[in-house]
Amino acid sequence: MASTTSGVRSTPSRIARQRPVGRGWRLFHGDQDGVLLGTVIALLVIGLLMMFSASYPAAIEDGHKGTFYATRQLMFAAGGLVLMFIASVVDYHIYENLVISGGSFLISFGMLIAVLIPGIGSTQGTFARRWIAVGGSGGITFQPSELMKITIVLLFATLIVRNKERMNTWQYGIFPFLVILGAVCGLMVLEPHISGTIIIVVLAMTLIFVGGAKPTHFAAMAGIGAGALVILVLILMKVKGMDYFEDRILSWLDPFNPDYTQDATWQTCQSLIAIGSGGLFGLGLGASRQKYQYLPEAQNDFVFAILCEEFGFVGAVTVILLFCLLVFRGFYIAAKAKDQFGMLVAVGLTMHIGLQALLNIAVVSNAIPNTGISLPFFSYGGTALMMQLAEMGVLLNISRQAKLD
Repeated sequence: MASTTSGVRSTPSRIARQRPVGRGWRLFHGDQDGVLLGTVIALLVIGLLMMFSASYPAAIEDGHKGTFYATRQLMFAAGGLVLMFIASVVDYHIYENLVISGGSFLISFGMLIAVLIPGIGSTQGTFARRWIAVGGSGGITFQPSELMKITIVLLFATLIVRNKERMNTWQYGIFPFLVILGAVCGLMVLEPHISGTIIIVVLAMTLIFVGGAKPTHFAAMAGIGAGALVILVLILMKVKGMDYFEDRILSWLDPFNPDYTQDATWQTCQSLIAIGSGGLFGLGLGASRQKYQYLPEAQNDFVFAILCEEFGFVGAVTVILLFCLLVFRGFYIAAKAKDQFGMLVAVGLTMHIGLQALLNIAVVSNAIPNTGISLPFFSYGGTALMMQLAEMGVLLNISRQAKLD
């Protein structure tokens, strides 16, 4: 007969329900955030559809089948989904040791150095040396800066947790982060990869602030960063001349000025034409006209403009709202995380996706000057897509162990 306690009969099923749930069981059977998962899948599906449409003319122009880029992106998406699943069931606390003792930061940092070495780093047809090519022409390219975005979040979260009682001191709360950030940003600027540098700086500063740095120390660090930015601008003015910066600003403020439309602002103008052509509901999937060699990089940094042209204002707002929902759920998971490490990682990964989406859409709509930055889950690029899906897997794992309502 089953035992009783205080007159309440304890059946085997009742005992099983009262038994503490172990971490291993929790990892595989815990409740992950379904809203976040659904949002990521929705963005990925829409992104693949837009890749098929936007890349078709470019693939033919490059001597491939029309589905060449879309097929490759689909393969990367499949690999990224596998990474997302693995990351969603592996305890996220493993990264706290992996990023330092496992040497993942040193590997990422070494790749940033390697990409600057001729013969190793690749320009991929641009003036910037940001990629490592594997397999020669037609092979796989890897962008170390994408890995560094994740690594810097994990590294800073680890250092903050290990020094949480000393984060209000300059020695432990600011100085080591400043040294690491300066070294990473220095390499990024040399590529050059300004947009990537901006993202890493914002991620790092956000984590330091949320991690409990003393406000006066944080302000001093921000001041040092601003000073470094001024020095960089002065160096660029010396190297490229004052006219370069004047043209950049004036062309941004007046992109349809005849003095710029055939060169500096051609891409921006074609992007704005695509956005305006979409109207309220768009021209329909595949019906874009600007993707036919009018808008450069239609399948990369400016895929959002093609989305606007084919799905109109309604389609653009839908995608923006999906990104907003992703950011909201990410911060919600961070607020409910079981520990400080989970909270910091969730904040960093959410900020990465949200900030990059914001900057890309701002560039495409000419809200900020044109700089190379991809749209998460949409723009062509295997490294970025797989890393972004892996990030979402980590975020899902944090939600598995959090106490979500």
